[in-house]
Amino acid sequence: MADDEDSYIYDEATGEWVVASDAEAASDTGVVVRDAVGNVLVDGDQVTLIKDLTVKGAGQTLKRGTLIKSIRLTGDAQEIDCRYDGIKGLVLRAEFVKKR
Repeated sequence: MADDEDSYIYDEATGEWVVASDAEAASDTGVVVRDAVGNVLVDGDQVTLIKDLTVKGAGQTLKRGTLIKSIRLTGDAQEIDCRYDGIKGLVLRAEFVKKR
């Protein structure tokens, strides 16, 4: 029964009790970012690519199945900011990733 008590938190902005996972999913801007399968993404998640992506300006292709660690949400519902070896300022579309 302790799990039921921990699954809700009080949202001071709305004045309502909300499910903890839903509260974490909404960023400060209120934008909910979902991956290709519909899973909600939050800052710090790990994602894998679902298709090969050519990185413009880097002359490199990221292969399907590549693991991207520690993503950051940008405030746009379809873009995530991340780091990958040798590529600075990599921004991926959420439709091309799946939460790990």
